Amino acid sequence: MITLRTGLCTAAAAVLATGLTIAATTGSSSAATAAPAAPPVIGGATLHTQVNLPAGTWVTTPLSVHLPRAGTYQLDANVRGRLAGNSPLNTYITARLWDDQTGAPVPYSERLVNQYISFVANSGSVGGNITAPIDEWVTVYGPTTIRLQAVDINASGTAGIAQIYSASDGYTTLRWTRVS
Repeated sequence: MITLRTGLCTAAAAVLATGLTIAATTGSSSAATAAPAAPPVIGGATLHTQVNLPAGTWVTTPLSVHLPRAGTYQLDANVRGRLAGNSPLNTYITARLWDDQTGAPVPYSERLVNQYISFVANSGSVGGNITAPIDEWVTVYGPTTIRLQAVDINASGTAGIAQIYSASDGYTTLRWTRVS
C-alpha cells in the first residue's frame, strides 16, 4: 500500500539522486577543464648591516623591496631592534614601512619594536634585542619601492645603543606576496 508518506519519501529520494548525479557530473566536468592555479608572485630582502638610530629622527634603512606592478600586496617584515642605556631610562624604537610611490608611510604599518623603561636611579645598564613583526596589505597603482624606516624616541634619559639590527642569530627581513 502506497501512502502519502511513502510517496513523498520516494519522490524525495528520486530528486536527491538526480541532484547528486547532476552535481557529480558538473563537478567532474569542471575539474577536467579547470586550469592549474598560478604560483604566487613573491619577493623579499634581508638587511645585512646594523643601522644606528639617532634620537627623534626617522631613518630610512637600506632594507627595501621593489613591487613590480600595480596590484595588492601582502607585506611581511621581521624587524629586530637593539636598545641599551643606563637607568633611569624610557626609550623605544618604532618602525614602519614607507611607500615611495605615495611618499608616505604604508597605512597602519607602524610598530613598537623594542622598549626599555627603568626608573630606578643608578640600577645600571638595561637593554637587549627584540624582533617585532609588521604584516600589512598595500595597494599600489604602478611599480614602487617599499622601504623600512625606524626611529628611536627617548622619553626619559638617553639610549646608549639604538639600532635596527641584523645578524646570523636574527635577521631583519622584508617580504612581499602579490595577492591581486
